[in-house]
Amino acid sequence: MTARPNERRQYLRTETPLNVRIINKENAVFEALTKDISPLGLRFETGKSIADITDELELKIELPKTLSPVHTKAKVVWKKRLSKQDDSPFDIGCEFTSIEEDNKNTFLKYFCDLLYNRASGNSAKGEQ
Repeated sequence: MTARPNERRQYLRTETPLNVRIINKENAVFEALTKDISPLGLRFETGKSIADITDELELKIELPKTLSPVHTKAKVVWKKRLSKQDDSPFDIGCEFTSIEEDNKNTFLKYFCDLLYNRASGNSAKGEQ
């Protein structure tokens, strides 16, 4: 991957729609789809402002062909409205702050398989 001059990301991200259940600091539960993922975080779109920058969220990420979701905690590192309209949805970028070793291995294996499958042309959706 060639670094772009203004790029701050340290790791490759790939567009991947995964179901994610989000629990915010008020213990409210929201459902969303990821827009992209990386080894250290993810981005999702939500219709409401469910969290502020630096808030910690609990995430349950559903991966294809796994029995249990990947459980992780993540910090909101940025959020922005998708348009200037007051009712427009938000994009929220999160960085993982903790993840159990088994969940980490499951997530990283999925991520690596997804990249490999896309690079080799085996699957447009990255499902194994």
